[in-house]
Amino acid sequence: MSRGTRFRYFVILAEMRTGSNLLESCLNQFEGLACHGEAFNPHFVGYPKTETLFGFDKTARDDNPQGFLSCFAQQPGLMGFRYFHDHEPRVLDRFMRERSCAKIILTRNPLDSYVSLKIAQSTQQWRLGDVSQRKAAKVVFDPSEFEAHVRRLQDFQCRIQRMLQINGQTAFFIAYEDIKSLDVLNGLAHWLGLDETIDEFPRKLKRQNPETLDEKLVNPEAVGDGIARLDRFNLARSPNFEPPHPPILWAYRACSSQPLVYAPIPGCSERRILQWMGSIDGEGPEALLSNFTRETWRDWQRANPRRLAFTVLRHPLQRAHEVFVDQVLLGKRVNVRAFIERLHGLELPQDKSDLALFDTDKHRTAFLGFLQFVQANLNGQTAVQTRPIWASQSRIIEGISAQCPLHRLVREENLSDELSEICDRLGCKSPGFEPKPQRGPLHLEAIYDQTVEQAGRSAYGLDYELLGFQDYGAR
Repeated sequence: MSRGTRFRYFVILAEMRTGSNLLESCLNQFEGLACHGEAFNPHFVGYPKTETLFGFDKTARDDNPQGFLSCFAQQPGLMGFRYFHDHEPRVLDRFMRERSCAKIILTRNPLDSYVSLKIAQSTQQWRLGDVSQRKAAKVVFDPSEFEAHVRRLQDFQCRIQRMLQINGQTAFFIAYEDIKSLDVLNGLAHWLGLDETIDEFPRKLKRQNPETLDEKLVNPEAVGDGIARLDRFNLARSPNFEPPHPPILWAYRACSSQPLVYAPIPGCSERRILQWMGSIDGEGPEALLSNFTRETWRDWQRANPRRLAFTVLRHPLQRAHEVFVDQVLLGKRVNVRAFIERLHGLELPQDKSDLALFDTDKHRTAFLGFLQFVQANLNGQTAVQTRPIWASQSRIIEGISAQCPLHRLVREENLSDELSEICDRLGCKSPGFEPKPQRGPLHLEAIYDQTVEQAGRSAYGLDYELLGFQDYGAR
């Protein structure tokens, strides 16, 4: 009997060999509650030999998964299903969003679930109702396969946790070992809104592999190596507190006669690239398509399905130095100037005429101050908003790729060769491209040393790591 519940249906979020069959059998002991197996399994509806559920066969379910999902809340009593990471993806967001859906999260030691899965795959025995029919097997432990297994489980669990947090919900967590506790099962039923309790376990299902781990494996000594491969505490991660950056659609430049688009990274923009693209088009850089909106950009993509999209990367130190000179020393970044001046107790030049008095030591100290500012800013430690002009190139690329998947990441020092190859790919003649001579009143080479390099790596560690940059002096 139900005492009244906020839930209209439920889902057991689990994986293969986590005990979901046993948990389902236990829940089905309660009156007014029914779990209908793997309702969204891509190969069957609920169970391998079940043809239909709620009037839906597999074809009808696949054609209308949302309609099929709605059936669970429309039945008398409390209905539910088991859902694994590889089940119908189109319903996940909906039932995770709906507060009327109770979320039961079942977990198991990943080593046990991995070995159990290997044995089931070997024997093709997925459920055991009669011990006399049990099939035993020893399996080989594969460290790489186990690592992939754990990563798959963790990725799905992290995704579920994130969705619960975003939707302001909680779930009932139950471990494989908890299924053997009547108190826990009755507590779960109470959480679901049921008044009744059960006082015995179902007799149909039996534990399939009660042996010790050593008895189940051909090579138990390999387990240590497999576990050593795992970074369970994610110690090797690269911390990243930098906010995401949306794509700057208006800055994209596309040819009108060729399926070519350039998505510039702020701080790496190159006017000569636009001149080169204008030469390909034959109308000059002014005729390039630009100022895209989401709609016009989508239209261009649809009109150019075999397009080639590229961007240009600049060495993080070189990019930072150019931004420092153009945006801070000669620009209007007042907050950034104040940070550097306060940090190092020096006064920065106010205009180009003052740069003549800006000696190498002051230049170097001020640039180090800018790199310290960037590091703090990207880590969310300053009151100044993070700007794309000094943001990490890798983070900018993430934003670009959301709207414009890139086919080429061209390094600035390789522009001539890379642009020529792009023309070959497009089947057009390359107008040629000459490297840009160094410009500006201040040069990075004049102040570069290992202290400057280390400061650059501290500020732009992700760019060095993800984009494969070497030290500036080793180019």
